[in-house]
Amino acid sequence: MSKGQTKRLTKQHISSGGASGIFGEDAQVHEHSVGRASAGVFEQLKQKYPRYQFRFRQTISKKEINEKLNSIDKRLGKTLFVKDSKIKPDGGIIEVQDKHGNWRVILVSEAKFQGKDVENIQAGILVGKNKNQDLMVAGNAIERVYKNINEFRNYLLDEYHFPYVVFLQGSNFATKTFQVFKPDGSFVEIRHDSGAMNRIDRVTAANYCMEINRNYCKNIFISHKNSSVMLQAASIYARCEPWSEDEMREIMMDIAETSIDMLNQLG
Repeated sequence: MSKGQTKRLTKQHISSGGASGIFGEDAQVHEHSVGRASAGVFEQLKQKYPRYQFRFRQTISKKEINEKLNSIDKRLGKTLFVKDSKIKPDGGIIEVQDKHGNWRVILVSEAKFQGKDVENIQAGILVGKNKNQDLMVAGNAIERVYKNINEFRNYLLDEYHFPYVVFLQGSNFATKTFQVFKPDGSFVEIRHDSGAMNRIDRVTAANYCMEINRNYCKNIFISHKNSSVMLQAASIYARCEPWSEDEMREIMMDIAETSIDMLNQLG
């Protein structure tokens, strides 16, 4: 880690009240909720499709990703410095075994929580360096989601589906403007179009800036001159209020079944 990164994290650590401010309880609750929802989908798939074999993995190694890339094209998958490097999405990886005995990914799920402004305002907690602000300027932690998305794009380069879903939760992912009341009866406005607050635009490059809160598991093909380009878009679901496990499970099941349908159609 660079000296600049160390100073920045130390400053964030102090202003947020310690490690729990960086890796807060709300973020951990959201991650665990996504994990439980994914486990529920795994069990639901086994019950609904008893003829299929499913498996659940917490991680996938960079070595395996590189081997997959290299099997597609010998120019790919050449560089790896840390032999035991792994990718660990919050909700794990669900796969199904095809008729040739190969394991095919049908669901990868991620959880990101950012922005406790609603809770702080309702509790009358002021934030910022001098503890005199109603709103905390949003950070850029959400941009880290790109790493896992790109890793799985590499791993699924030869597939016609991309079953990656990320659930964004918190005031930095509000999709509409609303008011939050303080204990004294006054209110603060959470604006979804504020550059200081909203961070959804920091991640929509992962779905080519298409509409959010939609299933994009099925790859998109666009025409370019005399050729066709295949796009793999992440399914981004975002809102300020918490996602329930039932809601996430329903969305994740839809994506997993879309994957199965695509595999059945294309083999």
